[in-house]
Amino acid sequence: MSYAYLFKYIIIGDTGVGKSCLLLQFTDKRFQPVHDLTIGVEFGARMITIDNKPIKLQIWDTAGQESFRSITRSYYRGAAGALLVYDITRRETFNHLASWLEDARQHANANMTIMLIGNKCDLAHRRAVSTEEGEQFAKEHGLIFMEASAKTAQNVEEAFIKTAGTIYKKIQDGVFDVSNESYGIKVGYGGIPGPSGGRDGSSSQAGGCCS
Repeated sequence: MSYAYLFKYIIIGDTGVGKSCLLLQFTDKRFQPVHDLTIGVEFGARMITIDNKPIKLQIWDTAGQESFRSITRSYYRGAAGALLVYDITRRETFNHLASWLEDARQHANANMTIMLIGNKCDLAHRRAVSTEEGEQFAKEHGLIFMEASAKTAQNVEEAFIKTAGTIYKKIQDGVFDVSNESYGIKVGYGGIPGPSGGRDGSSSQAGGCCS
């Protein structure tokens, strides 16, 4: 199927936070409770619609283990969006966000849109990181924030689409040179290169999660 734009995403974060599950829920609408550790990088894709334009999301799911960090880094280049994921029930995965963010800022283009996701919000009774802490971290670092659950699918769709909406707005505002594919954006059939009067209104308000 033809698309107006193709956006390349990368999913990053500690091992076991549910990166592969988020991808599977978004692309296949299913939850796989037992998932082998991602070795290197896995891949998924899905079409969405923004502003009546078909947008293809090409999503690279990376391994969280330290031993794969060098492979992961090579995927930052040429990514328009990143989903930075932590597990709300494991404080250490939240504590490691700064290190992941530093990696992303160092290896990705400066205009990459980053969505912070507190995953597993269906396990609110085991929560170790408050929603407010997630919101505060996102605010300090200029990220979009949502809590989500790959298991119940809560906010999964919204997280991917909101990130795409922000990237699309940046295209409309002329932030990206869309002819340069190193930004992780490819113009397809029906995509109009260059700014074409984007709408006002920011789409980066924080998304909460009620369990």
